[in-house]
Amino acid sequence: MADQALPPDPARRNRPPGRYAYGPYVDGPDPLAPPVDLRAAIDRIGREVMEGSTPARALRELLRQGMPERTGLDELTRQAYEKRRKLQRETNLDGTLREVRELLAQALDAERDSLARQDSDDARFRELQLSALPSDTGGAVRELAEYDWQSAEARAAYEQIRDLLGREMLDQRFAGMKQAMEQATDQDVEQIRAMLDDLNALLAAHASGQDTAEQFASFMAEHGEFFPENPSTTDELVDILAARSAAAQRMLNSMTPEQRADLAELSQQAFGDPRLAQALEQLDGQLQGLRPGEDWSGSGRFRGQDPMGMGEATRSLEELGRLDDLAEQLGQSYAGARLDDIDLESLESLLGKQARVDAQALAELERQLQQEGLFSRAPDGSLQLSPKALRRLGESALRDVVESLGGRRGERQTRRSGAAGEPTGASRPWAYGDTEAWNVPRTLLNATVRRAGGDTRRLDVTDVEVVETEQRTRAAVALCVDTSWSMVQDGRWVPMKQTALALHQLISTRFRGDDLAVIGFGRHARKLELGELVGLEGAYEQGTNLHHALLLAGQHLRRHPDATPVVLVITDGEPTAHLEADGHASFSYPPEPETLAATVDELDRLTATRAAITFFVLGDDPRLVRFLDGLARRCGGRVVAPTLDGLGADVVADYLSRRH
Repeated sequence: MADQALPPDPARRNRPPGRYAYGPYVDGPDPLAPPVDLRAAIDRIGREVMEGSTPARALRELLRQGMPERTGLDELTRQAYEKRRKLQRETNLDGTLREVRELLAQALDAERDSLARQDSDDARFRELQLSALPSDTGGAVRELAEYDWQSAEARAAYEQIRDLLGREMLDQRFAGMKQAMEQATDQDVEQIRAMLDDLNALLAAHASGQDTAEQFASFMAEHGEFFPENPSTTDELVDILAARSAAAQRMLNSMTPEQRADLAELSQQAFGDPRLAQALEQLDGQLQGLRPGEDWSGSGRFRGQDPMGMGEATRSLEELGRLDDLAEQLGQSYAGARLDDIDLESLESLLGKQARVDAQALAELERQLQQEGLFSRAPDGSLQLSPKALRRLGESALRDVVESLGGRRGERQTRRSGAAGEPTGASRPWAYGDTEAWNVPRTLLNATVRRAGGDTRRLDVTDVEVVETEQRTRAAVALCVDTSWSMVQDGRWVPMKQTALALHQLISTRFRGDDLAVIGFGRHARKLELGELVGLEGAYEQGTNLHHALLLAGQHLRRHPDATPVVLVITDGEPTAHLEADGHASFSYPPEPETLAATVDELDRLTATRAAITFFVLGDDPRLVRFLDGLARRCGGRVVAPTLDGLGADVVADYLSRRH
């Protein structure tokens, strides 16, 4: 990118005007990233819908799985869970307890060494005191609170325990406190206690419903250094502290009962004064009352070898909570979920910048699909494919069919000059009886050329050329598609729908004078609009009512007596149902004679219209093939046995050739 895309660089200020430098793009979406492939996206969504999904589910599935060069929500969710597992797999929570045990052992060893060098009853008595200490770490530290250390080294190690506990407990609630209190003096500790007392007073007033704006401002003016997040209201302060306090509670929940008991004992020794633990306990209680919606009861299993201190462990539990929240946002499995719900800053901080870019790309894909008008609302409020989306699906289906056709040709039109029709782009000399419009430029050019040869006539009948047109035949087409359960069961459902889409697209864009009716037949038959067919779900209903389908096809053809009649039937089963006089569909398997007779009678009526009829038989049922062969011989039609991949090409090619 040019200069404006580069981060600030002092050297660039001295660059001569008009000179450019190129480097990695920073800040914002990559302008060189490949554009969103909306055609591929709508093809994916359309296929899902044709397989029985709703448009809303299909869109969610697209966003979950992603597209080539577009990471999906599932992959981002996997990354969140993998980071969670790694954190739990590599670390454990007993870092503070381990460090306390090491310092305690160091203090006791130094004290025993010092006592061993003393030859006195007092030294022996002290040795007995040390050997009678409780076995648990917390109890031993508590018992030694009043012990008069003889070794300076031992006393220093014991004081380190108290300082460590105080710093760790503060680090759980206040970011960076462990490092800030490394060389804490008594005055520093007293300042912390004062801050906690003021904080508890502020939260108590807030919990009672008082207006704490002035109290909050005074608190931040005096103690703001402890809150680098710089909250602007009491509520913001409560949110920050409650998240950490809940994480500290989850850390305790994750420990063994013995570890929790040790920490409870040890907390009373923080900085050598139980008042700190009491103030923090009061703070936790108030925060839990103010923010009961935080996760105070959760826990996690940490089974790694890398020990963490209390503050670090609390931040890890806080990070686990953020990862869980992020995974829920990415999962989009709750009611009313939207991609806008994803916290992009949290996503970037937890999974990296690329994860944020991927989420933004998915949101942009969703926005463009909405902006392109590919979805509309049904009367019941549900999402459905718009006519524009159906046209795009038809274009894709027709493109696939054309590629499959290869060298096959289907001539569909007859041409004769002088008849009313559509211009071909060419012209010809006028002949007696022609009624087409003159081609004025060609006519004037002919006159100019003739006069240049010496002929003085301004215009002659021999100069006139007329626009050549082509006569196009018009067809009424009935596409009868089997919608029985076997079509779904045997994987023929989507190819059937794609075939109908391709034929509809061809007729609606190239042969607009033709009239197509799509008729679906299962137990009953009915005319289907294109959107209805695309979203049609397979129903477990027995019956293949070809009789009813041919009846509706005949009605469609008779409404267009001046058009060439074409009937195309796609089926994978024998007729097993027929329509009774009262409109009831009678089903029987194997087919009963009445069903076969009704089907043949309706075929005879179609034959009387001189319709061109083709049966496309799917599967390898020999009885069906024999039956359709008999029907084709009876009506002068034909039977085609396409593969599923070639169904669309065979139907379109047959339409182009049979509609003369």
